Amino acid sequence: MSEASKELSQNLPVRAFAMIMRVLIGWHFLYEGLVKAFDDRWSSGPYLMQSKWLFSDLFHGIAGSPALLRAVDLLTIALLLLVGIGLMLGLLTRISCFAGSALLLLFYVANPPFQSFQFGLAEGHYLGVNKTLIEMAALCLLGFFPREALIGLDRLLAFWSESKKAAIAASGTKAAVPIEDNSFSFGFAGLSSRREMLKNLTVVPVLGGFVLAALRRHGWRSYEEENLAGVDSTSQASIKTVSASSLDDLKALAPQGTLGDLKVSRLICGGNLISGFAHARDLIYVSPLLKSYFTDEKVMETLWLCESSGINTAILRTDEDTVRVLGKYWKRGGKIQWLAQTYPKIDDVKGNIDFALDNGAVGAFVQGNIADSFIKDGRLDLVEQAVDHIRSRGVPAGSAAHAISTVQAIEDAGLPTDFYMKTLHHNDYWSARRDNQQDDVITNKDDNYWEMTPEETIRYMESVGKPWIAYKVLAAGAIAPEDGFRFAFQNGADFACVGMFDFQIVDNVNTITGIFSGDWERRRPWMA
Repeated sequence: MSEASKELSQNLPVRAFAMIMRVLIGWHFLYEGLVKAFDDRWSSGPYLMQSKWLFSDLFHGIAGSPALLRAVDLLTIALLLLVGIGLMLGLLTRISCFAGSALLLLFYVANPPFQSFQFGLAEGHYLGVNKTLIEMAALCLLGFFPREALIGLDRLLAFWSESKKAAIAASGTKAAVPIEDNSFSFGFAGLSSRREMLKNLTVVPVLGGFVLAALRRHGWRSYEEENLAGVDSTSQASIKTVSASSLDDLKALAPQGTLGDLKVSRLICGGNLISGFAHARDLIYVSPLLKSYFTDEKVMETLWLCESSGINTAILRTDEDTVRVLGKYWKRGGKIQWLAQTYPKIDDVKGNIDFALDNGAVGAFVQGNIADSFIKDGRLDLVEQAVDHIRSRGVPAGSAAHAISTVQAIEDAGLPTDFYMKTLHHNDYWSARRDNQQDDVITNKDDNYWEMTPEETIRYMESVGKPWIAYKVLAAGAIAPEDGFRFAFQNGADFACVGMFDFQIVDNVNTITGIFSGDWERRRPWMA
């Protein structure tokens, strides 16, 4: 041992604080590993999907492959647990330090704190420095300490090794030498065996207390904690999430059909939730709640979960906010297709359509209320102009409708639509419109009714030889998915557009694939 190592190993304050720092970091690693191991909903996918620096394509590829992502998740949990135990016990300390540093380096590279150079942007992000980087530097420092200088099992093993060597050298034989009860020379510390053993074993009860506390906490977690509490780490590969189902629960990817030249998933992600709009009847707080919940990061996480579940298309509004968020998502490697809901005006039919198609939309249609109003006001020519302009841009063109009379008018006029969006749901639900409520489905004044005559819609759409995207199939959340999806597909819909929270996506896809794999009859031939 060098003189510097001897001096360091005999400096009790340095050794004590180095041990405390090592145990604290080990505590953090072990906590992270246990939380992720206990939480079936956790996945590093959202964290990897947000990567936009070095190796971002690799991280996105991992996030997009359920099998590979699962392997990475298991490896991450295993490394966190092993490094945490090694650091807390002081066992294989150098290996644990450098393995932990390497893991933290990957976390840092995947999502470095370079988003902005504005002070106070986010706690823990200081012009490129965050907790991950600081903890990584601390582990590197500990990794270069001689093992004899750090209180723990490594030092105890070194103590025994040195004592045995000294005893063998003194006796001149290689025979086994028993450890004496009183004391013997340690070579560099000159401490008694008992004192040295007790000192280096102090970390064991600390580890035991931690594990006991963690298990107790896991054992009495409340319903709210189980269902609402996400991973609460600040420096590891974690994103806070309320997902009730993880990709591990996914039974199969969502089935697909075709819309023109496009491959489109049978289940399409609707955009009202993401845009902060909700038909919540008289619950006036719901739309502000949605706008608070669906931050940019949550929107991108939701889209990523859709893609990972086989949902490759989203129907979203055409506005500046949609273009901004989608642009961020696509830059991060997302590939979800945008089918644009557009808003032609009487004095400007083309402007909103061009804005959508110039910013990446793969198809477009006239929004339902607008098409209904145009037809009601005798302005079928405006719908025709919109459809013709969309088709002139080389993408599928369609029209949405709440009233079946809108679809009938377009078909009777022979407009070259490539598809329709038409509401469809049964009316056997608690908040369905009653006889004493008005019957104007176009204005939706009562906000609880979107399909006045489902049987009429079903009968007429059987004669329409074009793809049909059914929407409002769950009556804005009033009908259970199994019921609403089955009703839509059995009665002729080729696709179903549904607004979804992130925690509903896997369950909804499983419901769709379960319906498609079972025995059922369909009234209308597939048109897509």
